[in-house]
Amino acid sequence: MANEVTKEKLDIELEAPADFTSPEELYQDLIATIRKYHPSDDITMIEKAYRVAKEAHREQKRKSGEPYIIHPLCVAIILADLEMDKETIEAGLLHDVVEDTAMSLDELAKQFGTEVSFLVDGVTKLTQLSWDKDKVEIQADNLRKMFLAMAKDIRVIIIKLADRLHNMRTGQYWKPEKQKEKARETMEIYAPIADRLGISKIKIELDDLSLKYLKPEVYYDLVEKVSLRKDAREAFVQEIVDEVKQHMKDAGIEAAIGGRVKHFFSIYKKMVNQNKTLDQIYDLFAVRIMVETVKDCYAALGVIHEMYKPIPGRFKDYIAMPKQNMYQSLHTTLIGSNGQPFEIQIRTYEMHRTAEYGIAAHWKYKESGSGQVAASSEEAKLSWLRQILEWQRDTDDSKEFLSMVKGDLDLFSDSVYCFTPSGDVKTLTSGSTPIDFAYAIHSAVGNKMVGARVNGKLVNIDYVIQNGDQIEIITSQNSKGPSRDWLNIVKSTQAKNKINQWFKNEMKEDNIIRGRDMIERYCKAKGINWAEIGKPEYMEKVMARYAFKDWESVLASIGHGGLKEGQVINKMSEEREKKLKREITDADVLSGIADTAGRAELNARAGRSKSGIVVKGIHDLAVRFSRCCSPVPGDEIVGFVTRGRGVSIHRTDCVNIINLPEDERNRLIDAEWQVPEDATSGERYSTEIKIYANNRIGMFADISKVFTERQIDITSMNVRTSKQGKATIIMTFDIHGMEELGRLTDKIRQIEGVLDIERTAG
Repeated sequence: MANEVTKEKLDIELEAPADFTSPEELYQDLIATIRKYHPSDDITMIEKAYRVAKEAHREQKRKSGEPYIIHPLCVAIILADLEMDKETIEAGLLHDVVEDTAMSLDELAKQFGTEVSFLVDGVTKLTQLSWDKDKVEIQADNLRKMFLAMAKDIRVIIIKLADRLHNMRTGQYWKPEKQKEKARETMEIYAPIADRLGISKIKIELDDLSLKYLKPEVYYDLVEKVSLRKDAREAFVQEIVDEVKQHMKDAGIEAAIGGRVKHFFSIYKKMVNQNKTLDQIYDLFAVRIMVETVKDCYAALGVIHEMYKPIPGRFKDYIAMPKQNMYQSLHTTLIGSNGQPFEIQIRTYEMHRTAEYGIAAHWKYKESGSGQVAASSEEAKLSWLRQILEWQRDTDDSKEFLSMVKGDLDLFSDSVYCFTPSGDVKTLTSGSTPIDFAYAIHSAVGNKMVGARVNGKLVNIDYVIQNGDQIEIITSQNSKGPSRDWLNIVKSTQAKNKINQWFKNEMKEDNIIRGRDMIERYCKAKGINWAEIGKPEYMEKVMARYAFKDWESVLASIGHGGLKEGQVINKMSEEREKKLKREITDADVLSGIADTAGRAELNARAGRSKSGIVVKGIHDLAVRFSRCCSPVPGDEIVGFVTRGRGVSIHRTDCVNIINLPEDERNRLIDAEWQVPEDATSGERYSTEIKIYANNRIGMFADISKVFTERQIDITSMNVRTSKQGKATIIMTFDIHGMEELGRLTDKIRQIEGVLDIERTAG
């Protein structure tokens, strides 16, 4: 068969082509590689993709000086080495044309179809990003897009991994700071994803290249030490290979046997995790035995353990209990005849193919195009992707999302294998506790957990799970939910996220109140006037900066500890300072108000009306409040000069002001309150709110009671109820100012069934 696995094929590495090889030569290498495995001889669309990409990038050069088309060609060759389908290779050739050239996605779809267009779009970075966002947020937004595309078609990430691998291979042309930045991102995101997908051919090389740029002194020290006594080591490994071959032959087991030194990052990881020197690493050398069947794997293990003395506690059966990425092998560490430890891995040829190619190993080719993955064996490989998509839905904060992804993909974390009472295997991060186990089963189990049994015995909730433990979670419907102390006990990102989500959802109202109190206390302690910085325009900057949809979400995040109140106040103060620097003290907004000759010396004269409003630059002008947005003391306001009716006062977030035609905007004039935000006597101001709630008997009575207790007169009320039982209550009433309104809405939010409250804005 065209795509049959051979022993020779399994040893092919993803070698980078020589520098400055001509594009045509690389293209011929690509076609030759595809023809080795693909059942179809039709390469028309691949030829077209190459020509289109070459033309689109014709004016572009890489940092190395070579033509840019070299990069997409090398990406396509990596994909062909993984034996990917034609559509993926076409997308690999075209993956940069939308981002870096004038070609659009629509144009791409017309020429190559929606499938290739979708794959290219999935690996194209977001370009329409706000300049207010920092690098971390931009990285998080791009990852969100990539993960969503992966969920629809996993080939998106395989193209991205090939792209990253070639970029890392040519990283010597980057500046040192960019080398470190890209290497860190590769080690934290891309190499772990390759590991989760089981593509060790890419994962191993990304690991080593990342180490080379992040810790060059460690990398080159390892290279030097590993290369020392190379001849003696090769002779030692060859001696073991020859001995094993003979014993396998004597036992009647057909096997392919080879030896190697472990890759550098793997050695470094063991040194860091086990706090050992290079000389203390047992499995620096590995011998691999490949056989036809699982039965032969265990037969070979028996022969090996008869030949060499195994080191206790160093045997792992990944055939019976595969890793999360479906990797399967038997691992055993032994002592050689000269006292030198070494590792032997035993697997079938199919297991080896899965270990090398991962999720790409089971690709099925269809002449119609769409490559589909064999669902049954690949489902486990993608369980972590579903978890990440859950985090995307649950987390508004981009930085929090990125932190969770990096924590979950941590390359340095080891795994522990344990069992449910029914015998199902669960893979957890090393150091995990019964709480981690409970949340790995389901968030409802974790939220209702009150205790745990390990191997039939009650244990503390901070018990550290060991390999082979059988764990039973004790739950109770009377449980009040997780404790905040659990966040200091759990090890897994998944458990931490689910605990945080519980506090966010169950205690949102409390968190909002707590967050508001924390801001008030912070302002008081630092001598900051909240009235000056607590304006909608500064709040919007904070919401954009931390990716929140509304101000209450910011307050809730402060309340549960996701954001520091100092961060928020400092950002708002910074925005206010920026605005003050931009403002021009030109009080002559309306032509003819002041003497033109004396305009340079004009100071903003203030005219006070009985309403408590100061309109800058105009004296004794009639002021009235607009009904469209009902401003109250504490709102940020603006004046609008009307024809013959003085100045109408609007909130700055009033839709009528926001949508004001450009030729009318010269009639806007600065205005501000000259009454306290919460004057307990004197003028009252009309305002209107909308309450969204689940309808129930007694709802209106409970809301009315809040107004009665505060002696606030309701001037009008309108209620609409949907077929789904959702009520919208529009209430108009008179209050003294924003602080009174804030306390009122806080109390209404505590009423059972109230979902949200908003003020009308025109």
